[in-house]
Amino acid sequence: MDAKPPFAHATEHDPARVWVIAEIGVNHDGSVDRAAELIRAARDAGCDAVKFQHFSPERLLSAESELAAYQQGTAESAEDLLESLTLNLKQLAELRAAARETDIRFGVTPFSLEDVDEVATLEPDFIKIASPDVVNLPLIDATLGLHRMTLVSTGASELHEIQKAADRLAKHDAPAALLHCVSAYPAEPRDASLAGIRLLRDATNLTTGYSDHTTDVHTGGLAVAAGACLLEKHFTHDTDAPGPDHAASLTPNTMRDYVKHAHAAASALGLARKTVIKEEEDVRRISRQSLCLINDLPAGHRLKSSDLTIKRPGLGMSPARLNDVVGRSLAHAVKANHLLREKDLV
Repeated sequence: MDAKPPFAHATEHDPARVWVIAEIGVNHDGSVDRAAELIRAARDAGCDAVKFQHFSPERLLSAESELAAYQQGTAESAEDLLESLTLNLKQLAELRAAARETDIRFGVTPFSLEDVDEVATLEPDFIKIASPDVVNLPLIDATLGLHRMTLVSTGASELHEIQKAADRLAKHDAPAALLHCVSAYPAEPRDASLAGIRLLRDATNLTTGYSDHTTDVHTGGLAVAAGACLLEKHFTHDTDAPGPDHAASLTPNTMRDYVKHAHAAASALGLARKTVIKEEEDVRRISRQSLCLINDLPAGHRLKSSDLTIKRPGLGMSPARLNDVVGRSLAHAVKANHLLREKDLV
């Protein structure tokens, strides 16, 4: 597997400069076999990584926990819901091995300090802090203590809340990034606020990506244009399946389109520079214009602006040098319609 971190800046026109994570999350519905199928499907769709969640309902939920609005109807209680979606550490280890066999990176989201210790035994390629825990500084500190690639999602948070997490990421001794996110399930494209990607980057000076909760296949490419170096997208076998996250996910076919659009955007974006590329050289030569003599003129003639016009191609002196040329003398006789060159002048 390529050792390059996901948001290493690759060469111009290299689609690898954007990384796509398939967030399988809890879309396995408690089935390790389904999870393994989704790992293979994510790789086939062109994704670079898969991500799962590791939690214990007992450690995560208090007596006052309740279902979010988008989770209503999926279970009788928050505890029942999480119990149905839990994979134990042994099962996650099986999926870690499956990811290695499939040649795709493997990440996990922990939700408690105990989860972090257990996740460490999986040796994941990266760890992601979920949006609700952007203010859970003890969890972030424990995660950073594993010295692994760390991503922090920022949905449903204010910039001043994100800054405290960003300060910690800035000191991290492994690759780190903030993910812009809108925590709706699904999020409407009109609510995506992709300008937030650049805002996060400018405010924190950190690498930024996008945790995409829309079901649109084009938002990844738009996020890349807005500055995202990595993308995360919920991934399922069936958007109509029962469960909290399926409806906000892409299927193997739509994920393939999502990855294609993201890579095309990365290729078109190129690097932040302005120079002449090889493919432009012929057009530049043929289409640019040069200083050109209007009439036949003898050697020694002192050029006036009225002696000159501007014509194609751009093989002679640039029109930008008109003021430099006026007042100089011809080194030899020249014919009308001749493109002026430096060797023609003394």
